[in-house]
Amino acid sequence: MKRVLFLAVIVSFAAISSKAQGYTVFGESFKPGNSLVNVNDLTEEMKDMTVEVKGEVVEVCQVKGCWMKIKMDNGETMRVTFKDYGFFMPKDLAGNSIIFKGVPTVATTSVEDLQHYAKDAGRSDAEVAQITQPKVEMTFEATGVLVPAAF
Repeated sequence: MKRVLFLAVIVSFAAISSKAQGYTVFGESFKPGNSLVNVNDLTEEMKDMTVEVKGEVVEVCQVKGCWMKIKMDNGETMRVTFKDYGFFMPKDLAGNSIIFKGVPTVATTSVEDLQHYAKDAGRSDAEVAQITQPKVEMTFEATGVLVPAAF
């Protein structure tokens, strides 16, 4: 029974993470193309279009790895989630440059969701309580993420 369970875990992990082109692939595998843009070059005109983006991870959900925040030049971050909750990121990925593919969207994040994300990030109850306004921001739903294999 243990051997079958162990094999199922290996097969399950292989379906969400693999090696390709010097990267560990999470989700859908892809080759970065000529249309690769820096996270700071995303515009509202690109919303709802599939794009490939390069950026630096500054934070990852510490509960499951089910979201990450990407650094922006303006001091803000962009939240990246994963299509159909189908894969997760390593919790210690912060500080690494990655490439991700998917769809940016301009969305209003509710106070409840912002507080939930703050709890996932390990913020104190006092910090969570200070979140009292929704936030209009660019978010991103990734179908695939390439993490340098050296990570």
